[in-house]
Amino acid sequence: MPNPAYLVLEDGSIHPGEAFGAETGGHGEVVFNTSMTGYQEILTDPSYAGQLVTLTYPLVGNYGINLEDSESRQIQVSGLIVREHCDRPSHAGCDQTLHQFLQSQGIPGLSGVDTRAITRRLRTHGVMMGIITTGSPQEALEQIAGLPKYDDVDFVRSVSTEESYPWDEPPLEPGAPGYRILVTDCGLKYNIMRLLRRRGCQVIAVPATMPAEDMMALDPAGILMSPGPGDPRLLDYVVENVGKLLGRIPIMGICLGHQVVARALGAETFKLKFGHRGGNHPVKDLTDGRVYITAQNHGYAVSADSLPAGLEVTHVNLNDDTIEGLRHRDMPVFTIQYHSEGSPGPRDSEYLFDRFLELVGSWSAKPANLEFGRDA
Repeated sequence: MPNPAYLVLEDGSIHPGEAFGAETGGHGEVVFNTSMTGYQEILTDPSYAGQLVTLTYPLVGNYGINLEDSESRQIQVSGLIVREHCDRPSHAGCDQTLHQFLQSQGIPGLSGVDTRAITRRLRTHGVMMGIITTGSPQEALEQIAGLPKYDDVDFVRSVSTEESYPWDEPPLEPGAPGYRILVTDCGLKYNIMRLLRRRGCQVIAVPATMPAEDMMALDPAGILMSPGPGDPRLLDYVVENVGKLLGRIPIMGICLGHQVVARALGAETFKLKFGHRGGNHPVKDLTDGRVYITAQNHGYAVSADSLPAGLEVTHVNLNDDTIEGLRHRDMPVFTIQYHSEGSPGPRDSEYLFDRFLELVGSWSAKPANLEFGRDA
């Protein structure tokens, strides 16, 4: 019989369930994700570092875990909360059950809990700190008061690579353009590098702390600022680096990368009440009026009232009108708040990697005495 376990929230509410995975405690900011598939990608997404993730889809684990679909080297969430987990998955590529995957990496799971009630509470009151425990709920509630707030921790330093490394899969096709693209690892998902490789790029992941001049010394054709966890206001060291790169090289920013680039240009960011997390968020491209269904995972957004001159909104969220994309009129830079690399999907927005490489190609072809977008 599974042992009883509890999710205790900082508002004092207690949500009983059953322990699975590693029977240990876990704490973090409690958030919810509305995706119907992709739980392995969610578990291994570094943007979830420091968070307890509630999945709204009621049955999780039915196709198991395989060796191919992880988005980083390890599970990144602090704990997983589900209505029901499947201990007899059915899939030809299955290597482990969800329970075994969590257990192997010391991550607690909570099953049999009312995930609808948790989600409604977070939507009403906003995300909040919580603890998964197999012990006393009252003791856990007392512990929450002493925990550091999610907004006060720089999680990027804990998830970023310490050393640069090349990404070599899949192999490049003969005649590939071979652009050297640096991807800053602020919480990098592997699928970003897979998609760049499929488009014929040499890809190098670099630490979030790498100075701008060291990055330029690698002679890149373009730089992609990756997604990642936490509050961008804690990342002045990344923002300052981006500021030194702007105008010198094409830059694309995704999610946290979007926020960091915006801050480097002088914009401000703010925390959303309960964030955008799931695979079904509608985003409108203002350049052509087309609507895309997007994958999202963020708790912060760029303030529309703070945009400096030259920075234009290109995409908006149709649920709450928040900014989902930016571009600069005079510099080779554009950003998106959502995930063009969304895995397992939707794949509607992968075209943005093509747009980035078109920008890289046009920049590399420009005479040295010309600025992007206007004559010198």
